[in-house]
Amino acid sequence: MSYTFKDVAKWFLAKGNKDISPKKLQKLVYYAYAWTLTLLNDSSDDLENKLFEDGKFEAWIHGPVIRKLYVMYADYGFEDIPEKPEKPKFSKDVEDVLNQVWEVYGDYSADQLESITHQEEPWQKARKGFSPLQNCDNIISDKDIFNYYIQRLG
Repeated sequence: MSYTFKDVAKWFLAKGNKDISPKKLQKLVYYAYAWTLTLLNDSSDDLENKLFEDGKFEAWIHGPVIRKLYVMYADYGFEDIPEKPEKPKFSKDVEDVLNQVWEVYGDYSADQLESITHQEEPWQKARKGFSPLQNCDNIISDKDIFNYYIQRLG
């Protein structure tokens, strides 16, 4: 796959029928990445199929964040992003995953999505040793993401 985190963010913004703040966008991109990693790979020892390679999720206070994506939309703060870009093209398999993520998570608020990620092991594991309000830039491991979500599928 040769997509970027920007492509995935644009796909969600192009949906256009729901308000999306920067925090909500981060969580949608995270779940798209996590679901693709889990559904399109067979083992945590061979995670070849990744939605994108150009961004890693850090375990920030408010949940998983790609720093470069944060910088792109930081000016909006907690406000919705008004941008409605043209929807990028993805393979049928990836488009299916993105639509599933949208169906499951699209109606949640940014704060609800934050709360959900805080209850999940990949974010918790990356933040081990940090207090709830302490800044952390530890990377959330792809292996941890795969292993957590594959168990939930089982």
